[in-house]
Amino acid sequence: QVQLVESGGGVVQAGGSLRLSCAASGRTSSTNTMAWFRQAPGKEREFVGSITWIGGTAYYADSVRGRFTISRDNAKNTLYLIVSSLKPEDTAVYYCAAAKAFIVGVSTTDKTYDYWGQGTQVTVSS
Repeated sequence: QVQLVESGGGVVQAGGSLRLSCAASGRTSSTNTMAWFRQAPGKEREFVGSITWIGGTAYYADSVRGRFTISRDNAKNTLYLIVSSLKPEDTAVYYCAAAKAFIVGVSTTDKTYDYWGQGTQVTVSS
């Protein structure tokens, strides 16, 4: 099993930034791909971006590309998401996810991911 714990959410004004973290523990060696998803009230969960543990390339949804940055610290088993130039429509619960599969490129389906965190709320005020 793999446990994922997100942190770093909060309330921020439009145009501001936050850094979200996702600490992974347990059998992290069984996972190959990490991702961020988000879910706004009344909407389906949507893909934000992903990265593999061994690769350096991150992949992003069109809606966040250029504003959000994913990185990971393998030594700390931690995934990060820097969210910047925030807009009110970025308000959502942000989830960290881990997949056993090695996923390269934009893969928007959440069904590929095996483990999920509890989420962290990001609220952007206008």
